[in-house]
Amino acid sequence: MTVISPDRIRQIESRFAELEARMASGEMDGDAFVAASREYAEMEPVAQAGAAIQALRDELTGIEDMLAGDDAELKAMAADEVDDVRRQIDDAEKALSILLLPRDTADDRPAMIEIRAGTGGDEAALFAGDLYRMYERYAALQGWNIDMISANAADVGGFKEVVASINGKGVFAKLKFESGVHRVQRVPETESGGRIHTSAATVAILPEPEEVDIDIRQEDLRIDTYRASGAGGQHVNKTDSAIRITHLPTGLVVTCQDGKSQHKNKAQAMKVLGIRLYEKEREEAQSEEAEARKSMVGSGDRSERIRTYNYPQGRVTDHRINLTLQKLPTIIAGEGLGEMVDALIAEDQAKRLAGLAES
Repeated sequence: MTVISPDRIRQIESRFAELEARMASGEMDGDAFVAASREYAEMEPVAQAGAAIQALRDELTGIEDMLAGDDAELKAMAADEVDDVRRQIDDAEKALSILLLPRDTADDRPAMIEIRAGTGGDEAALFAGDLYRMYERYAALQGWNIDMISANAADVGGFKEVVASINGKGVFAKLKFESGVHRVQRVPETESGGRIHTSAATVAILPEPEEVDIDIRQEDLRIDTYRASGAGGQHVNKTDSAIRITHLPTGLVVTCQDGKSQHKNKAQAMKVLGIRLYEKEREEAQSEEAEARKSMVGSGDRSERIRTYNYPQGRVTDHRINLTLQKLPTIIAGEGLGEMVDALIAEDQAKRLAGLAES
């Protein structure tokens, strides 16, 4: 790991002090103040970590002076402390190095989650429902809000497809490695012979753009209305409330039929289209970063199996980092998902730190 130089710490402290002084001056206009406030909030933990390293280095200098002295009692005391302080410095430098890693600009964004039943028929739909509830519970534990945008419920329960918006602090940063194929191995309730079936569902986590990020021109859209299908009472058969929006330049198609109001369905469909267009732009702009991430914890591509939930053995395995946790009930309930999420983030950070050290 690269040692954080005293000059780098001084640069951090200087920039933080400059921001503090500018904000206190009262001379910035609204937009400049907002930008400075955002940078100040991002730099505050960096500046604190730098100050902690400097304090520990000063302490180490004092200890080394005692070791070089003639006082036997002070030397014995210093010998007991020196290794501990050096370990603290190593830990503090690693923490600061992580804070200084280039950030994904979407990390602080809310996100849209799409879960679709894959191979496995009814059992896949039930599993998609289990995954949705897992993320719903995990979101609640993080203090996030999750709002369902659209859902296509299966007759047996669960979902053929469900789309939801998750709002809160650092949503995309924590959930972005959940994208991919999730596989389940269990005995279905309808299976009389007790045979284990393998089913799958795909999960996609897409960061939500700010309004200024995506400009959707009306002339680029074809908007069709039609009657909603499936269960839903008389309204389904009599009202052309369902919306299909086609983005002509890209060919992206979004449909929404959950709401009884055509206006509401159109608004939801436009939101989903904006998110998918934003993700398309991100992927194109960050192709090199995406390739690097693929070598770390997988690409998140929906064709890639990332995790297996094995019910008979009570285990969950993430294949990208070869991590197996014997905690399936708590993970699928949402409470234990954080351990898996944190391990994926830590692996990503470790690989990126190693890449910086080699460069």
